[in-house]
Amino acid sequence: PEGPIAVSTDLTPVIAACTRWLLDAYPPPAGALQYALAEAQARQATTLAAHLRYPGALDMELLHLLGPGGADRLDWITSGGAQAEDTAWRTWVDETVVSWAACLLADPALSERAQRALSDSEGRGAVGGLRRLTVPGPRDSEAAVLLRHPDLLEGIAGLHRDDLLQRVDGADTAALP
Repeated sequence: PEGPIAVSTDLTPVIAACTRWLLDAYPPPAGALQYALAEAQARQATTLAAHLRYPGALDMELLHLLGPGGADRLDWITSGGAQAEDTAWRTWVDETVVSWAACLLADPALSERAQRALSDSEGRGAVGGLRRLTVPGPRDSEAAVLLRHPDLLEGIAGLHRDDLLQRVDGADTAALP
């Protein structure tokens, strides 16, 4: 007899793909330290965004069953329709997570509110230690000058900003789509 099929509730593939997409679209200045600092900020933003987007185990199971959608529309917006290299990781990019991460990167105060909203929902603190995102230091800001530039991010951030604001300022995150 076969048992139930185990479905992953891990957001790691989405977080990694969205982080990579943001770093490719808004690259840091040259240098390993600059890249590491920018990557840390992008990862914190996508982690927070992913946990807001998929707050429960059922949400995560549906994500793994249906897939996140891929990077095609985001690529079209940022590169004017040019086709990016076609690799498997790009299928794990979630447009909403990237858009929400862009909003969070552009607005540290919103990041703090989002972290509080996630911590308050269902009494869980799914994401902690977001200091580089919520209170970036001078080195963080230098490393992520493009990644945090509100005007450059607007095309992506504006896609799903209203949904993020509803999620952060609204009530129960588990009740929202």
